[in-house]
Amino acid sequence: MRGPVLVLRALGLGDALTGVPALRGLRRLYPDRQLVLAGKEPFGSWLVRLGVADDSVATAGLSGRPPGRGLGRHLAVNLHGRGPQSHLLLQSGDPDELLAFDCAAAGHRSKTRWRADEHEVDRWCRLVAEAGGACSRDDLRLPLGGRRDAAVVVHPGAASVSRQWPLDRWRQVVQELRGDGRTVVLTGTETELCAELARGTGTEDLSGRLSVDELASRIGSAELLVSGDTGVAHLATAAGTRSVTLFGPTPPAWWGPAIDPERHTVLYRGSGVGDPHADQVDEGLLRITVPEVLRAARKQLASGTTQQSSPALRASRPAASS
Repeated sequence: MRGPVLVLRALGLGDALTGVPALRGLRRLYPDRQLVLAGKEPFGSWLVRLGVADDSVATAGLSGRPPGRGLGRHLAVNLHGRGPQSHLLLQSGDPDELLAFDCAAAGHRSKTRWRADEHEVDRWCRLVAEAGGACSRDDLRLPLGGRRDAAVVVHPGAASVSRQWPLDRWRQVVQELRGDGRTVVLTGTETELCAELARGTGTEDLSGRLSVDELASRIGSAELLVSGDTGVAHLATAAGTRSVTLFGPTPPAWWGPAIDPERHTVLYRGSGVGDPHADQVDEGLLRITVPEVLRAARKQLASGTTQQSSPALRASRPAASS
């Protein structure tokens, strides 16, 4: 057997999930080689448990020991970025070959060029497809959760202030949904924000208490997810869970749900690309109103059918060993 295929994708939950189709394409391209994911924990080992990769190397960002050191002969694949830092990190592991976008600053020549205006899933599929690995947006589906319950999961936080819709608006949404007779559950890592929201609404608060497996199962079993543009939105896409996602400052054309458009409502009022790491709420996000969110949520709930297994679970079973 030839050496392993080392794949760098050392980013967060949403990044890990949007890279799944490319990982499956690499599996098809190199079926006789071990697929090792250099990724951020706990997401790397979680994808191993799901069968997307064979092994993982804990890698956070682009600092520290090159993940390829100690692997021996191997092929390195950059699904992390355009370079040069990510290219150089992989090159420092002395691979036999590097599959990555063209980057003169890293001394890497490739026929595949980076495109700024491209959906994140399509970008990495294109890189792998041009190397001969078949993959597509349909490969996003993962077996997460099982039979649907009637819960609405609300995930109010985000990694940066620019992507956090105001708390008072979330409170109104939660109160209205509970008034409709819906069971609402809060998730997130922003425990103080969720605790305040729970105190004001009497909603069950699971923030900070779920492992990645438990979070995926909770989203995969829910009737609906309402969230900002953050990692759990990609869990809903992978699981086939209906969703309402509030976008801003990043356009959904780059990071929005890439499959099952009838199951996912995108709300976006941006006028251009903003700063996703800014310390002020994006103006486009602020243009999204409570009535808009409630209309979208109620429409998705009216379209849903409880007590049915996830379409993602059914669709992904044949691909799990691919």
